[in-house]
Amino acid sequence: MITYEEHRLRSLADDGRWTELLGAYRQARSAAIALDGRAGYGGHDGYDGYDDRGGCESCGSCDGPGGSGAPGGGGRVLDGAARTRAAVATAPLGHLIAYAAPPEVAARLFDADGGPGTAAGADDHDAGPLWEVLATRHSWRRLAPLLGPAEVRRLVAQTRVLLGEDLSYGAEPDLEGVPLLLEPWESAGWGEGVRVREYLPGGGSRSALLTLPASREGLGPVELPGPGTRLPGQAATRALAELAGWAVAVCVRGTAQCAAAQLAPGRLVTGGYLPFALACPALVQAGVADRTRGAAHGRLALWRVLTAMTGADRPDRGEVNALVARMRCFTWDDPADRLRHLHLALEDPATGLSWAVSGSEEI
Repeated sequence: MITYEEHRLRSLADDGRWTELLGAYRQARSAAIALDGRAGYGGHDGYDGYDDRGGCESCGSCDGPGGSGAPGGGGRVLDGAARTRAAVATAPLGHLIAYAAPPEVAARLFDADGGPGTAAGADDHDAGPLWEVLATRHSWRRLAPLLGPAEVRRLVAQTRVLLGEDLSYGAEPDLEGVPLLLEPWESAGWGEGVRVREYLPGGGSRSALLTLPASREGLGPVELPGPGTRLPGQAATRALAELAGWAVAVCVRGTAQCAAAQLAPGRLVTGGYLPFALACPALVQAGVADRTRGAAHGRLALWRVLTAMTGADRPDRGEVNALVARMRCFTWDDPADRLRHLHLALEDPATGLSWAVSGSEEI
């Protein structure tokens, strides 16, 4: 059932009264936070009051991240929770503004000039992050003079790069040194228009589900060797685990198949080799764990993995491109796979090290 308020907001949009809609968005966020505070959310009146780190969000005497025994405890954590609930309540309106408003108005979603708690942040989302919705609608040239918050600017710039813009001479350098243009191996394996979610004007989005392997086509029976010896403490292994938080990552001394043997369901698998360029899209999408994250997160995470594999702290395009050129990639099928799955081993013949990442989940 369409409420009067929904009808009013839609009428404002139809009439192009975007500044008024932005004001309504900010008022709704502010009101939601105020209402949340009056409702008395906290661990002492029915709400469990604990964040996922184990701290009480409201009690001033609890130990742990949410209490007074830790930095940022008590009211500050409650304020963060209230802002999160306000973001959820205003997400559809935020999507509408990010999608359809002129960039001069849409970019102000992230400005704090409306007062405390009224600005959208990098985690605000509906069908996807609001900054990603905005990034799919306008070029960097239009958005660059308008975006203030550094994190939002960075993610929007990386999204524009994924959409094919070369920002290597038109934007501030990336914080971690990730290139602001796509390397050939980054663009070669994608289907048309699937690097970033396709957002819809009324809410929602469309995106392809990229799995590895995508099918058994081109694969064949392979008897894996004995599993290689695991090498703990590798920076690249940690980066790979962070890229795909729903999967398991390992590093071994040996070939890609030795790494695969650590995680495959048995010695006899259906598998095969493929160029890294064909594995790249699934790796980028593996970093898009939920609707708070966009494709830019996946690209940044993949560059962290490859940089760590070269042994460097910051990416060197020449070193990363050389690694990709010599890398041997092996994928295999697991009969127990759920809808989303990733099974990939990456071998660097120059160092004799291989990494494997494997996991599946429903989405």
